[in-house]
Amino acid sequence: MIEYLIGVDGGGSGTRVRLARRDGVELAEGAAGPSGLLHGIAKAWASVEQAAGQAFAAAGLATPGRERIAVGLGLAGVHNPEWAAEFVAANPGYAAVALESDAYTTLLGAHAGRPGAIIALGTGSVGEILRADGTRREVGGWGFPAGDEAGGAWIGLRAASHMEQVVDGRRESSDYARAVIEACGGNRHAIQVWLANASQTQYAQLARIVLQHADSDAEARALLLEAGRQVALIGGALDAAGTLPIALCGGLAAPLRAYLPPALLARLAPPQGDSAAGALRLIQQHVKE
Repeated sequence: MIEYLIGVDGGGSGTRVRLARRDGVELAEGAAGPSGLLHGIAKAWASVEQAAGQAFAAAGLATPGRERIAVGLGLAGVHNPEWAAEFVAANPGYAAVALESDAYTTLLGAHAGRPGAIIALGTGSVGEILRADGTRREVGGWGFPAGDEAGGAWIGLRAASHMEQVVDGRRESSDYARAVIEACGGNRHAIQVWLANASQTQYAQLARIVLQHADSDAEARALLLEAGRQVALIGGALDAAGTLPIALCGGLAAPLRAYLPPALLARLAPPQGDSAAGALRLIQQHVKE
């Protein structure tokens, strides 16, 4: 018999879980390392179990047998159907498993399961909508470097391009450009080594420099205004009629708010819950069915 529900928000940087009783009363939270499916199925399950164990400990409970637990998960990488099927097949014994993308559980959490849209802005970006008729649609989320407009890595890549032009003398230098140059090694040779090895996460770290200089540097501000325009394009593609609320989520949601077009700002609603809350809602519905 199912006694506990666990909602999981899992991505490439970490895993957060929320523990609740079967009746939905939340008890505690836990955290662990990455559980995005790109990192491997076994590692994903290990992170989920570690975070769940931490949540039970935080609630002052001994971890019960898996057959008494149902798990809802919003994980990065679910768009790869082979990975998703392999993950579910590797269920280590939980009574029930409901798996969706982290974008969808973010959507469920943000609007408490009601119709609405989200635009998640972090290292990458993605938008998703749940319509009144129950249909869903995703916009963006194509991945770095070809997509993920307005995400941290997208911003950082453009900051790096500006840095290259300044180093070459094609553009004038500035405190902003010098800060990016310093972050990438300080000289042409070191920058080339940095560029050859930089990950999506490292590019995203450059976005902080852009944000720090946006009030004093026209180039940095223009880049963030373009990011805001890209967010608005995602919103328009999600719901051209403008009938549903949009929640901005993720680490860049608050910093980019000042650079969004007024028409999009008028449509924004604060998220009511996060992806872990949405994953709990997902497994609650699954268990009822």
